[in-house]
Amino acid sequence: MSNAQGHCSCCQKDGMEPFAELDQIIDLYRDKDGNLIQILHIAQELYGHLSLELQQHIAEALNKPLSEISGVVTFYSFFSTKPRGEHTIRVCLGTACYVRGGKKIVDALQKALDVEIGETTADGKFTFEVARCIGACGLAPAMLIDDVVYKQVNINKLDAILSRY
Repeated sequence: MSNAQGHCSCCQKDGMEPFAELDQIIDLYRDKDGNLIQILHIAQELYGHLSLELQQHIAEALNKPLSEISGVVTFYSFFSTKPRGEHTIRVCLGTACYVRGGKKIVDALQKALDVEIGETTADGKFTFEVARCIGACGLAPAMLIDDVVYKQVNINKLDAILSRY
């Protein structure tokens, strides 16, 4: 996975230095308060995930300890340290969704996709997650695929929903 420059091949973009595009973003946000989360969001969008190598680069560029960067990355669930699937499935397990069958949806998806919570399918198509609440309690049980909310989901609807992707 490493190339001659010592950077992971997943972070190479069009023959540029691996983090050149990110360095431009860091320069824009460097002197702004609360810049770290914005930089991490952009880095994840650019490179797909926040590898240890990428976190080290951000730490050095911001003159912060790696432990601070890593602490933020691991605290917030929207950051990922592993490559993610083409689509992200999030099943809501907030109270309303759980009571109305959210756990059954989780179990059915784990079986249908052969994936555990927090993991990505072998074909790289889906990353599977649970959420504590997606703000759709009146539509329970609900799930998200990318930014699309599916309401009143039951296990009989899953094949039709997944076939869209």
